[in-house]
Amino acid sequence: MLIFFLSVYISKKKLIEWDSKMKELQKSLNSALEKCASERQGRIRAQQALRKAVVAQPQAKSENLDIPSYPMAPIGIVQSCFSTRNGTPRQPLLVPLARACLVFDSTRVPPASLEGLEEYSHCWIIYVFHLNTDLEKLWKHPSKSKFKAKVRVPRLKGGRMGVFATRSPHRPCPIGLTVAKVEAVQGNMLLLSGVDLVDGTPVLDIKPYLPYCDSIEGAVVPNWVMLDSMLSVASVGFSDDFSSSLLDCWKSVEKKSLYSSPDELKSLVKQALSWDIRSVSQRNRPHNNLLKIGSGDASDNASDLDDSQDGEASGELIYHLILDGMDFSYKIDGNGNVMVKEVHLSSAISFRNNKKRCNFLMWKDKIK
Repeated sequence: MLIFFLSVYISKKKLIEWDSKMKELQKSLNSALEKCASERQGRIRAQQALRKAVVAQPQAKSENLDIPSYPMAPIGIVQSCFSTRNGTPRQPLLVPLARACLVFDSTRVPPASLEGLEEYSHCWIIYVFHLNTDLEKLWKHPSKSKFKAKVRVPRLKGGRMGVFATRSPHRPCPIGLTVAKVEAVQGNMLLLSGVDLVDGTPVLDIKPYLPYCDSIEGAVVPNWVMLDSMLSVASVGFSDDFSSSLLDCWKSVEKKSLYSSPDELKSLVKQALSWDIRSVSQRNRPHNNLLKIGSGDASDNASDLDDSQDGEASGELIYHLILDGMDFSYKIDGNGNVMVKEVHLSSAISFRNNKKRCNFLMWKDKIK
């Protein structure tokens, strides 16, 4: 009998010690995660500051003088419903209600240049990934640029692939190519839908989409590209308080919005969140390891940063989607069910302003 009680005592003591060690390890892990996030935020902000400095000095000389350069200037700037990179679709036409107005520089592009474009249903857009945090590499010698040949792919759960086998924005030349639906042309403005462009994107050129040669029958892609379910969510729902908070915000943004009603905006949110817009690191982070971090500068949100999330005392992760000047907060459970909680006016500094704002309502009759 004594041996029995002694074994029970020893077992209980070991369990207590094991539990204590587990708590210490969890505490150490949380501390390490917080330190890592803090260092990452500092590094990202430093990169963003450097990016702004580089852009402010367009006459910077390249160190690679042996290769001819081809100076180009944007012909127009995009005014988009997507205020930040986080939430902007990864591919075009995934969000049909995603609208943008391309405002051309009238000193470089006379309105006559757009004549005939309205007869096409879609157009190609060539643009610059202007929000990349590594734009300073463009002015460095290739041996010093530390160009990454492989990038992390969302569909591969963070697995790496050669950059030219992906559509990653981090490329030797940060130039993007997308397609959008042509809704209307008026003066020096082009209204588009189904866009995957963030507000303020500089555009280098546009070309009409030609189905007979641009659509390739029998085109082949790798199997991992076809795994659409990897990035889709199970459902998108709205809280009981969402509609009232949306109506409150609508009073302030109605005259500047690209949308005609709160219901249309709600449909946009549902379409945008039908795809998992979180970064690879956000999706891989377990829900029970809550890491509370600052929201940072919303105007510099990025799809590969954690600025788009914060924590609550309840222990749940809250993510943010900035659309049309509004901040939509939502959560997503382990089964991929999205719940949009509320919306309030965003503090993000948008490229749009009252003088240049492209108002969708003036073209509403043309688009019907």
